[in-house]
Amino acid sequence: MAEKFHSYRVEAIVLRHADWGEADRLITLYTREGAKLRVIAKGARKIKSRKAGHLEPFTRVSLQLAKSRSFPIVTQAETQDAYLPLRDDLLRTVTASTVIELLDRFTYESEADNPTAFSLLTDTLTRIATQSDPWIAVRYYEVQVLDVLGYRPQLGVCANCSNDIQPVDQFFSIVQGGILCPNCGKNLPGSQPVSMAVLKTLRHYQRSSYPQAVKWDPPEIVRLEVENLLQSYITYLLERELNSPGFLKQIKEV
Repeated sequence: MAEKFHSYRVEAIVLRHADWGEADRLITLYTREGAKLRVIAKGARKIKSRKAGHLEPFTRVSLQLAKSRSFPIVTQAETQDAYLPLRDDLLRTVTASTVIELLDRFTYESEADNPTAFSLLTDTLTRIATQSDPWIAVRYYEVQVLDVLGYRPQLGVCANCSNDIQPVDQFFSIVQGGILCPNCGKNLPGSQPVSMAVLKTLRHYQRSSYPQAVKWDPPEIVRLEVENLLQSYITYLLERELNSPGFLKQIKEV
């Protein structure tokens, strides 16, 4: 008996693609419903392919998919948003790659659906494409997506003794997964000092909507500490460094 649903439509962001066979591409998607999915685009590497332009990374697409014994096959592709400014500027391109890579590394095809992560991703790509300085947009995304995916750092109470955090400089432990009070932080190996300004910034991004978050633009020294702390935490969780932040740093230095 034939399957009841032979084909279906999805809206998704293209995370990445890889060569498949002689002329095809294996496309990794994150769908509006919050599911990670891999599909095959037949002939997408051919010069005359009509689908190829719709299936580039960080493109928002609407796809018609046909079921197959392995991966679903793309039968129709239509671009919903190409985020064109991301492709015209190398700095924006690599910045967008950092948020794409973060979601890609933290998610698996077998996981439960998470539509909030899709909304966070599309909103952040729009912000990177339109804002002159996307620093807040990226840090806000990192804090929020860690929360959505179940890796929320503890910022309200000490992650070791559970006492309330007082308005003084603290410590952070990537192993404990959050802020440590001075009494715990000075005695636990691997903890790192964290200024109150950095803690306030992280808390603000964790509990605020984006319009509220942008009302606080921290000074450069606080920006650097926030960025380094988040990258250290993400690296610990993934057990490896992301590729894009290092490349982005090189570009900024040039």
